[in-house]
Amino acid sequence: MSIRSAREEIRVRRRDDEGKRLVRIDTIYEGDLRCRAVHGPSARTLETDAPVDNQGRGESFSPTDLLATGLITCMATTMGILAKKRGWDISAMTLSVEKIMSAGPPRRVAPLQTRLAVPEERASGLDADARNELEHAAHTCPVRVSISPAVDVPIEFVWGTAR
Repeated sequence: MSIRSAREEIRVRRRDDEGKRLVRIDTIYEGDLRCRAVHGPSARTLETDAPVDNQGRGESFSPTDLLATGLITCMATTMGILAKKRGWDISAMTLSVEKIMSAGPPRRVAPLQTRLAVPEERASGLDADARNELEHAAHTCPVRVSISPAVDVPIEFVWGTAR
């Protein structure tokens, strides 16, 4: 095994003292309100930039944008895991989130208004019980349950044709 592949093996298999998998993300502050983060397991990078209304250039996701993005992608992933397990097809589901910042101090995410839409051709194959299970998966995804109860997260589900 080469040194490089040995390092890869260590990076991918890192665990804590209880054997739980750890994911390390290293970040460098590049100045001018920008950061570059590196995902340990994949070595993929992403950049953040402060939003225009908070002294930045708004040329990339802000940290609070990543919170909102994490929420809807976690909902989609958790619902996808359940759908795969049950043999349901929810492909082409679309999700959107509107992140609204508080008007006054402290600066924080106020509501995260989300909308999940399953196309008619997929929704027609899902009965009420299936839809309830999928909605429960969205409401209980790891990111959603990690967000403070002080942050309102209304979720609109659209099954097929929009209301």
